[in-house]
Amino acid sequence: MYSTINTESEDGIFTITINRPDKLNALNKKVLDELDVVMDSVYHDDKIKGVIITGAGEKAFVAGADIAEFISVADDKGAAFAKRGQDIFFKIENCHKPVVAAVNGFALGGGCELAMSCHFRLASANAKFGQPEVNLGIIPGYGGTQRLTMLVGKGKAMELMMTGNMIGADEAKALGLVNYVEEPGTLIPKAKELLSLIMTKSPVAISKVISAVNSYYLFDKNGYEQESKLFGEVFSSDDKKEGTNAFVEKRKPVFTGS
Repeated sequence: MYSTINTESEDGIFTITINRPDKLNALNKKVLDELDVVMDSVYHDDKIKGVIITGAGEKAFVAGADIAEFISVADDKGAAFAKRGQDIFFKIENCHKPVVAAVNGFALGGGCELAMSCHFRLASANAKFGQPEVNLGIIPGYGGTQRLTMLVGKGKAMELMMTGNMIGADEAKALGLVNYVEEPGTLIPKAKELLSLIMTKSPVAISKVISAVNSYYLFDKNGYEQESKLFGEVFSSDDKKEGTNAFVEKRKPVFTGS
């Protein structure tokens, strides 16, 4: 049914696996389209009580967006490009059923944003998190400027987004970005254990918890609108062209500030 994701259902727990291991599970249009469709099935399938989102293999959850695809997007389509990802991640964040990210390796750029759109996160001991978009001459566009700030605070979020540095699983836990750090072999079992516990509670109460907590942060979505607007502006810059071309050509970018 899907070409870039795998799905599995067991005892009410529905596991979605991003399955592009040769590309470190990078997000491209097809992945996003399939995530959009599969989340619709999560919303409407009464047999699904909880969801795990993870990545194929042990190297990466999602190592970012597919940068080669960026180059083919017209300069004036940047804001729409960002909003498309935001809308899909809102669907995950606002799902009335619990959605847990099991981060098994790199969660960078769009991958970190995907993990942050889930209700909470577990990480393998080898996980790495980051928003390195500045290295490409752009900014996070799938909600990263908002959710990272919510989760780790303004100062650390500013540092991570301006330096592009990665952090390991233990630091991510200390900052509140992840709830648990597990060895790779126990990551999915721990996620299932937590979801199994949650599934013993009232589904109505769980859905209201999700709505209430999200409303604390998302009552005013102007920050997300501003992010997609600014992403659109930087997307048409010369620095974006240099950053993405340098990435594809495996060289160090030379930014000019234009």
